[in-house]
Amino acid sequence: MKIQYYEETDTLHILLTTAPPVETRDLDEDSFCDIDDRGKLVSITIERLRERHGDPVVSYEKIPA
Repeated sequence: MKIQYYEETDTLHILLTTAPPVETRDLDEDSFCDIDDRGKLVSITIERLRERHGDPVVSYEKIPA
């Protein structure tokens, strides 16, 4: 997984896999996701992130099984 925030365009991109996307689906006006040829989620993009949700703060927590 790779999380990227592009400050210049205020865009958050979350890449879940390296599979090539074959379809992009709109989630709302400024959010969309990419899907691979098996119907699996490849990535999620959120535009105008700071405008919509404030400054991006990332935390990561791994929950043991």
